[in-house]
Amino acid sequence: VPIDMAMNVVEQLKEHGKVTRGWLGVMIQEVDRELAESFDMDRPRGALVAQVMSDSPARKAGFKPGDVVIEFNGRSIETSSKLPHIVGRLEPGSEAEAVILREGKRKTLDVTVGELPEDMAQGQARPGGGGGDSSARSSLGLTVEALSDAELQQLEVPQGVKVTGVDKGPAARAGIRPGDVIVTLANQPVTDPGRFHELAGSLEPGVSVPVLVSRNGNPRFLALRKSEND
Repeated sequence: VPIDMAMNVVEQLKEHGKVTRGWLGVMIQEVDRELAESFDMDRPRGALVAQVMSDSPARKAGFKPGDVVIEFNGRSIETSSKLPHIVGRLEPGSEAEAVILREGKRKTLDVTVGELPEDMAQGQARPGGGGGDSSARSSLGLTVEALSDAELQQLEVPQGVKVTGVDKGPAARAGIRPGDVIVTLANQPVTDPGRFHELAGSLEPGVSVPVLVSRNGNPRFLALRKSEND
């Protein structure tokens, strides 16, 4: 434990009798080379927001899934592991600026840091209905089916389609698995199988695009690329 963090804990215990940690309310993941390319970034860096929790400081500040946090409170975020450390050391109620990349453009968000809820203090989770043809195999090499409103609510996703099968092709290369729920494709919401097939058919070969999936309740971005032969 760094000495400055230990001293901060001691001071909080002396003054308040307990330790509080700042809270942003996002689930994040690392940005690798493939994801950096899919988000039109010049190099891998930052903390990629996979989910924004409801009624959180991040939601109130305007964070969205797909944002890449590259600076927070004046400090550079080179790896995702650095963000929770910086946020956690801030006093709840303090104001901070977050610099993000959204669709390749820099944007600054003002955020009021919250207090980490007690039930999350033991560890923060990090990812590691409509119509349409649900049986047709897409050009990405997978089949999908629609989800009911009740299923979407249970999965805590705004929209999406469930992957029922994966063959050889772009989806398999990207790491998509049966049971995954595809929430967005190329930064566009996937509302039903018909919309998914429309988006899949419009992807350009050789261009990497981000796919947001929910796997066992955990959101995660994957980088997908169609080849000329797909």
